[in-house]
Amino acid sequence: MSLYPTMDHHAGGVSAHGMGTIYGTTILSVRKNNKVVMIGDGQMSLGNTIVKHKTRKVRRIRDVLVGVAGSTADAATLLERFEKLLDESNGQLVRATVGLAKLWRTDRSMARLQAVMCLSDHSTTLLFDGDGNVIEPDDGRLLAIGSGGSFALAAARALIDHSNLDAEQIAKQSMTIAADLCVYTNHNFVWESLASDANQNTSGAAASDAPLSL
Repeated sequence: MSLYPTMDHHAGGVSAHGMGTIYGTTILSVRKNNKVVMIGDGQMSLGNTIVKHKTRKVRRIRDVLVGVAGSTADAATLLERFEKLLDESNGQLVRATVGLAKLWRTDRSMARLQAVMCLSDHSTTLLFDGDGNVIEPDDGRLLAIGSGGSFALAAARALIDHSNLDAEQIAKQSMTIAADLCVYTNHNFVWESLASDANQNTSGAAASDAPLSL
């Protein structure tokens, strides 16, 4: 069953990596105690070669956190389309993401994009996958995408219910574990957060503040 049109539920992370396309990405969203944190690593890989160490893959658009994995041009195109729809929907995450899914099915150029997005606002976390589907995790607290997504997700699941760490600490520790295990993920993290109290919104980076490119 789905909550929204063109929307399905799914539990778990999504992995994306392959030869000839730049992936090498791990993005993790953690929601705990009225705060959501999204974190990404800084490594860009082309096949078996590291081509960049400090890439910014996480952004805040209005009150939505966005993490993108995919080829450089496709990720930028997908982000641009989403930002336009988010403006048109007055910042409503679900409406903008479902609109993007509908556009995916009517615009042939969209169907060829090789990119996925992790999206979180104050109340909802969504995955926009590479087939134009909008997926809400069964456990809305956690979502991970990319080559190290399964490692980050497993670590976050263990920590969120069995530690006193807050959302940001869980995100950083889980990404560290993923970076230790996944050859396509490094320790140059960039993160953004949203809290019920806007004064508690935070951001941070261990990587340079470079334009988003995957």
